[in-house]
Amino acid sequence: MADPFLISVSATLAARTVIGLYELVKKKFTRDPEAMAALEAADQDKPESLQVLAERLDIAMKADTDFAAAVMEQAPARQTGDSDNVLNQNFGHVEGKLLQARDIHGDVSF
Repeated sequence: MADPFLISVSATLAARTVIGLYELVKKKFTRDPEAMAALEAADQDKPESLQVLAERLDIAMKADTDFAAAVMEQAPARQTGDSDNVLNQNFGHVEGKLLQARDIHGDVSF
C-alpha cells in the first residue's frame, strides 16, 4: 500500500490541478514507459489507478532524491492529523452520502 501522501499527490496529478507538478513528473516518467502509462491512466474516480501511480512515484522518488525534493516542494501541503486536529480525506468517487467530521454532539441525518 502506497503512502497516503503519494496517493494524494497522485490524485493531484490525475486532476492536473498543479500544472508544474504534472510537468515535472511527466518529464521524469518519459524515460520509463510503465511509469508514463500509470501517469496517463491515473483517474481520480479509480482508486486502483491512483495506487499504481503512487507506487511508481515512490520508486522514482527513492531512486532520485533531487526529484523527490522537487515533488515535495511542488506538491500540495502535506496534511497530518494529531490530537488537536482532524484530517478528513476521500479519494475517488462517492456513491451516496459522505460525512467527514470531528466532534459531533447530537444526531446526524441526511
